[in-house]
Amino acid sequence: KINPLENILNKSIKNNVIFVSGAAGSIGQEICSQLLNLNPIEIILFDISEASLYKSLENLNSLNKKNILLTPLLGCATNYKLLTNIFINRRVNIVFHAAAYKHVPLVEINPIEGIRNNIFSTQAICRASKETSSVKKVILISSDKAVRPANIMGASKRVSELIIQGYAEEFNFENPPKVFSMVRFGNVIDSSGSVIPLFKKQIQKGGPITITHRDIYRFFMTIDEAAQLVIQAAGIAKGNEVFLLDM
Repeated sequence: KINPLENILNKSIKNNVIFVSGAAGSIGQEICSQLLNLNPIEIILFDISEASLYKSLENLNSLNKKNILLTPLLGCATNYKLLTNIFINRRVNIVFHAAAYKHVPLVEINPIEGIRNNIFSTQAICRASKETSSVKKVILISSDKAVRPANIMGASKRVSELIIQGYAEEFNFENPPKVFSMVRFGNVIDSSGSVIPLFKKQIQKGGPITITHRDIYRFFMTIDEAAQLVIQAAGIAKGNEVFLLDM
């Protein structure tokens, strides 16, 4: 396990209003639970799934020892007007964009919806952040599948990265700059997009394990390491970086 640098963890979170898209997902929820220890003013939990958001809020309330204000908001991350309204009215400072479709086979079968959800949501988040003076940093949760993408999911994430980079370059010369950066994940154990549960089932049945190629290397991180990587990235981001966990 790779331990975080505590001083960096706290750097961008304390006394700020934090917005997390996809807050009901496994990564988004873990980010929120880690944020509870870092003294933000408010955490806005944004998700399209009512049932999942309810469960996420219930779980986070049980962990909320410091009585941080938790605001659950339903909506689609492609809705620019809704996002702008939230960012301005709640005076959002830091945006973590975790909402996305991540399952490669499902996105292959539903490419248009995968592109709409992954790419257009990033564009809407960036545009709303651009229009909101209080927003200081936007961190995109990307994927190692964006490197030389071989599938629609990876390609959609690569386009999302290019959108972030475009906004980063636009705001790089402002003083202080509005920061747009991204974090690439490998395989996150116990996340909703992880291949580990499939491998476990295949092993229990006596195999075979359906790996992509016999010579492939797979790198794994725990879900808390993944969330800590995102929060540390917010602490040290200056704009236009791609952050990776050394696995």
